[in-house]
Amino acid sequence: MYKYGRNYENLNKCIFPGVGQFNIPIIKPTHYEGCHEFVGFNYAKGCKDKDDKGIHFFIDDYQFNRVWTNIDKYLPLFSKFKYIMSPDFSTYSNFPKAIQIYNHYRKHWIGAYLQQNGMSVIPSISWSDYESYKWCFDGEPVKSVVAVSSVGTQQGDDAKKLFLEGYREMVRKLNPAQIIFYGKIPEECSGNIIPIEAFHEKFRIIEEIIGNNYC
Repeated sequence: MYKYGRNYENLNKCIFPGVGQFNIPIIKPTHYEGCHEFVGFNYAKGCKDKDDKGIHFFIDDYQFNRVWTNIDKYLPLFSKFKYIMSPDFSTYSNFPKAIQIYNHYRKHWIGAYLQQNGMSVIPSISWSDYESYKWCFDGEPVKSVVAVSSVGTQQGDDAKKLFLEGYREMVRKLNPAQIIFYGKIPEECSGNIIPIEAFHEKFRIIEEIIGNNYC
């Protein structure tokens, strides 16, 4: 069926049993022990003490699209880390619905593939508008640790409203045990939240420390 080693959207590697209208691969629940630092995929290769860290993908898509096109190349790197978040392919509300669903599928295929290869995968949850609730939680584990990002969602009342309503829907549907939160946490968000700082926030703090030393 799949000849010459071509990459048929990774279907040549595995076709996972799926759920929902779009057969989204399932990510199994993960137990999270806490107290781990998460680094962006773009810094994963060079970071130290990998076995006590996790990888997140709350960065621009172009920096990790290559994980989809050549997943096996990155298995040795990923296996050195304690946790791997599923890639946060964008599901912006102004994207065509077909692209949003495709990105949700890719996120879940990679997450399922990494779990199949023995890695602890934390699902990154994302949504766009109300219509996305019909599929954006398909394949996500219930009562598991999950991860979300607020970066880019708090600029303007409409964007913030979409984020908060999607967040509440996530909590209602998935009942997560823990929520690893990347970026600024709106006061309206509830749950067992574990904050991790966004890269630009860490950089701002470092700048303030350096600046204070020169005052």
